[in-house]
Amino acid sequence: MKTWISGCALAIGALVCSAGTFSAGPARAQESPHVEADAGKRVYQRANCIGCHKWHGNGGGGYGGDALSLRRTRLNRDQMIMVVRCGRPGTGMPYHDRDAYDGAGCYGLTRETVGSHIPPTAASFLRPADIEAVIDYVLANIKSKGEPDYADCTAFFGTQSRMCHLYQTPASDQPPGATATGETPAAEQGPPK
Repeated sequence: MKTWISGCALAIGALVCSAGTFSAGPARAQESPHVEADAGKRVYQRANCIGCHKWHGNGGGGYGGDALSLRRTRLNRDQMIMVVRCGRPGTGMPYHDRDAYDGAGCYGLTRETVGSHIPPTAASFLRPADIEAVIDYVLANIKSKGEPDYADCTAFFGTQSRMCHLYQTPASDQPPGATATGETPAAEQGPPK
């Protein structure tokens, strides 16, 4: 009973959150690119892309294992849409389309043919417009953008985020081998003091 109530609350919350994001008809065509980018960013946050790909899209360890870098991906828009819709069989990348494997619309596979390699189900499903919005956000703000910097951080979190101060340190002031966040990998730090 508790699971059913939690599921309903999540579905209602997703519906309420996305209800004002997309409109039909001419009003949609008049929205500025900034509004559309904000919609994609909200989907990126709501769908928990951050959990594995991180806010900056560099990927790394997460709930589903080692997520690929969205900054270095070679996938095109259509391929990225397919991955978000269908997940990646045999990996931790979940599918976000409720009907993903009910037919052969995902890589030509059905639930029966993909078998035990079926990707996990996403915590919340996305509508086709949401999937396109998040992919357009990734293409405009993450893919092929190089290492994340202060401007990227404040664009994502806002100027008041304490996290973004990590990106204000000029690269010349960071210790050798430091990452984009200013941290030195543990293997290079030497023994604990």
